[in-house]
Amino acid sequence: MTRTLYLFCAAAPPIFHVAGVVEDAQARGWDVCLGLTPTAAGWLEDSLSGLETLTGHPVRSAYRMPGGGDVWPQADVIAFAPITANSLNAWALGLTPSWPVGVVVEGIGKRIPTVAMPCVNQALAAHPQVDRSVAMLREAGVTVLHGAGGWVPNPSGQGRPAEYPWHLVLDAADRAS
Repeated sequence: MTRTLYLFCAAAPPIFHVAGVVEDAQARGWDVCLGLTPTAAGWLEDSLSGLETLTGHPVRSAYRMPGGGDVWPQADVIAFAPITANSLNAWALGLTPSWPVGVVVEGIGKRIPTVAMPCVNQALAAHPQVDRSVAMLREAGVTVLHGAGGWVPNPSGQGRPAEYPWHLVLDAADRAS
């Protein structure tokens, strides 16, 4: 039985490694549908057609027209990684500034198993809303991989996108399915 994973990504440097993550997820038996925030879609603009070929699905970053059919199969699990502080906080507050955030806001109500792993630096993580957002999403049943056992924020200006632990997201998605 094929499992469908919606892999959503916000604009953080680890997205430049997303093709390898899609391949890893496919090797684990996932049918991957890739969704991007508008800024992330801009960052990957030159790679979108290749990512569509890799996944076999359109890469989505915007709401569809009302009444239009959905081009993706139904999700068994949603993974939002990397997720920025902006998208994380909007989601926790129930705001829907972008299509991927709108889907995960609704996903809580639909009880779709969801995993998130922020990619924020120490300065952003120090803002009190980030901890409140992580706590609220966990209370709502979302697996948030932040801190020990997930993404540990690095000092500002010292990004390490190649070290982003994508395998933890896929492991959590496997457990959630």
